[in-house]
Amino acid sequence: MTSTVDALIIGGGPAGLTTALTLARQVHSSIVFDDDNFRNKRTTHMHMKARENIMSQYDTVKFEHTTITSVKKIDGGFEAENSSGQKWLGKKLVLATGVEDIYPDIEGYDECWARSIYHCLFCKDFEDRGAESSGLLAVDLTGSVPIGMHAGRYGTQLSKRVVIYTHGNEELAEQFKAHIKDSPAFKVDSRKIKKLVSGAKAPEIIIQFTDGSEVTEAWLSHAPGTKAKGPFAGQLGLDMTPSGELVVNPPFLQTSVPGVYAAGDNSHAMKITPTAQYTGSLVGAGVSAAIIGERLGC
Repeated sequence: MTSTVDALIIGGGPAGLTTALTLARQVHSSIVFDDDNFRNKRTTHMHMKARENIMSQYDTVKFEHTTITSVKKIDGGFEAENSSGQKWLGKKLVLATGVEDIYPDIEGYDECWARSIYHCLFCKDFEDRGAESSGLLAVDLTGSVPIGMHAGRYGTQLSKRVVIYTHGNEELAEQFKAHIKDSPAFKVDSRKIKKLVSGAKAPEIIIQFTDGSEVTEAWLSHAPGTKAKGPFAGQLGLDMTPSGELVVNPPFLQTSVPGVYAAGDNSHAMKITPTAQYTGSLVGAGVSAAIIGERLGC
């Protein structure tokens, strides 16, 4: 078992790295636990990475390539343990674990995710702008007119037309048609989808329907349901939102258990890299303030 550090940070993505960097700037010690199991691991690149900067400039941050399986509150802080029984101690605990996507029950969806299906058009598709047509899968989070149109409007900046696929939901299709009226930027297709296949030219996607027909779109936008990754919310008894995020309290995003903070996708509805970095900086500042205050006693 190692000595007690200021913060145990579970998750080495943008939120966890930003938390560690923020703490390092105030000379706090931390350990970042990273198992390389990222939500966006299939993407070919990610901007604004912080790990190289941390490793080259700050010796108060350590990295452990391992999977933490359990955490618990102990006197003076928290204990994290991996599957091999190795344990680490920290004064504060930061959950930057991200989320797991809950894919719709459509054949081929998993294989197309992050290759031809994107949940954020700010992160992807700028390079493929100017396409004739792209698609929006109107199920799960994007399966309502307000949220579906919010996502669909972004698509019109990158493609000449957005086709809204309601996957057999005729009632929802009529709601979308009533909303878009005669706009040439949108089309609604209510056919039930049988299978999704990535096209030969990425990120094209082939949408096959149960009636035997198929179409090819430049890409497909969709926001699946999610749940916070890992067993830690249950182990610590953390409060959760109805949509599956950890409940956090502003401004520093402490959870319902004092000393436990959450940053990134598991604590915010906007699951994008800039938000993860922003929340990581807030958590880093909050953890620092708490530790300094406890040390000074005032």
